Amino acid sequence: MIYVTRDLLTVLRERAASEDPDEVNVRLSATPAEEFEADLGLDPATPVVTHFTLPSVGSSVSSVFGVDLGTPAGEGGARFLSHPDGFLGVSRTDDLAGVVIVAVPPYDADSVAAFDRTGDGVELAVVDAVPPTESVPE
Repeated sequence: MIYVTRDLLTVLRERAASEDPDEVNVRLSATPAEEFEADLGLDPATPVVTHFTLPSVGSSVSSVFGVDLGTPAGEGGARFLSHPDGFLGVSRTDDLAGVVIVAVPPYDADSVAAFDRTGDGVELAVVDAVPPTESVPE
């Protein structure tokens, strides 16, 4: 089972709708359930997908040095893809990750599904919780 926050899933679906007919392809990162202020009723170590990284972040450095700084080390084990053609699955041309969340038109709550890297369906559970507040160290 894959857990994702409702707010993140809403933003991802809205982004997919606004980019249609182009595809959206972004990395996703998770936060352990124990780091949420609210009790999610999950094992503390359970990852909950909470953030996405814009594709352009870190691209200038990776273009020059071949190092991807857009995704923190150990993060990005999931990916969000939109398929404007309506295919609710994983194709051979998709960028894969441990978990792939796919959205198709009309990009509503019933038009999203999760898959593992082989294309097998994985249950997607939406969590009504706000991730912990983060700030830049002073």
